[in-house]
Amino acid sequence: MFYFLLWILILVTSFLLFRKVSGSMSLLTPNLISITFYYSLLASSYIGSLLIVLNIDEHYMIRLLSDDIYRLYGFVFICFIMIFMPLTMFLFSKLIGFEAEAEFKRYVEAPVYKEENPNLLFLTYAGLTLVSLAAIGYTVMKIGIGNVPILSLLRGGGNLDAMRIEASHNFSGNTIIRNIFGVALTPILSMITFIYFHQTKQLRWLALFAITAGGAVFMQVYDLAKGPIIFYMMMVILLLIYLRIIRLTWLKISVLAGFGVGLILVMYIFIMGVTDTEAFLSFNRGPIGRVILSQIAPFYLHLDLFTDRLPLLMGQSLPSSLIGLYDLEQIRSARLAMEVFFPQRVEAGTAGVLNTLFAAEAYANFGYAGVMIGTIYVALYIQIIYVLFIRLPKNPLFLTLFVYFSVNIPRVVIGGFADFLLNTLWVSILVVLLTPYLVLQAYKLWNNRRQLQELS
Repeated sequence: MFYFLLWILILVTSFLLFRKVSGSMSLLTPNLISITFYYSLLASSYIGSLLIVLNIDEHYMIRLLSDDIYRLYGFVFICFIMIFMPLTMFLFSKLIGFEAEAEFKRYVEAPVYKEENPNLLFLTYAGLTLVSLAAIGYTVMKIGIGNVPILSLLRGGGNLDAMRIEASHNFSGNTIIRNIFGVALTPILSMITFIYFHQTKQLRWLALFAITAGGAVFMQVYDLAKGPIIFYMMMVILLLIYLRIIRLTWLKISVLAGFGVGLILVMYIFIMGVTDTEAFLSFNRGPIGRVILSQIAPFYLHLDLFTDRLPLLMGQSLPSSLIGLYDLEQIRSARLAMEVFFPQRVEAGTAGVLNTLFAAEAYANFGYAGVMIGTIYVALYIQIIYVLFIRLPKNPLFLTLFVYFSVNIPRVVIGGFADFLLNTLWVSILVVLLTPYLVLQAYKLWNNRRQLQELS
């Protein structure tokens, strides 16, 4: 009873703090902060922590703990994160004078700016579309058409688990081309081109949108991963809300949730071959268990592994571009944990990594200090991004990037700490998209100055 009452108290306090720093916690108008709270913390971490500390989880990963004391340690750490993450955001917002409720409401209700030089913009995004299509073609070529998991599934092929790992984790081609120009850029282009079509109603923008949307859907499902297509749908819905094309109601949310559940069930049946009805409804197995327990369980395995079994990594999980300066080899804690706790799966080629709450990787590297400092750092990182985009002009590019980060930052919160230090994918996407934008802005300023000179 004590743990339950404490859990409720911390939940209420955390929710109130998050509401202060986000401006809205309504599911009808989601944003970066609210999605982080509901998805990354509450659903994927906090609910499971209660079941685990009460010893009623009955989860296969938690059974691997060497001592039940880690159930309590994990619960305490997660409670700390639930309070200190929004508290850090709150103090930062006060420091810079960020009025979350007013500024977020103003952003949602504001129209999207119409950019000048429409022909140059179209040529720019048409060129980027060709680049993304080339990356998709390159990805398929390197995997081999016969080995693309989604195509194999449609043909009724077997051994899909091994094919999924081979396509995603053992990709033989250049992962930069695949991840940046195929996986990440294509869905962003689909949203940008949709905004321009919505503004102009021109068929050329519709054609670009159709091409990029088709490529985006393919790249989200080609390796049979269940999450990416759901997150892409979330980005599209969020974009439509910020464009004021749709207004969510509880009925619409119910319909969308039902559709999402149905899609997940189809994936589990046809991709993973799960047909046991009890597994779908169980709190510690199937889709439900995957969210509330399997996502946070590796956090507890990290605590066990890097407390008594292995020494702290002391920074070796940090981005290779940083530790390479010190001749250190990168060791991602999530992969190391998989190798220690599930060696048979690794040997069989059906295991990837044990991704979980960012604090796990922070702990694996720097212990208790890593969890505390990491929580403050991640909180500041997220709040700075949130404030920055709300205060930037609401044009097609910045709006799309805001939507992209609003969905993908929460995914990284339960993916690892190192990606918050240097995420080469995000940096590359910003360079690819902002470079032509800045060039066009410079051209516009030069052209305006030239016209003024001619008039004078």
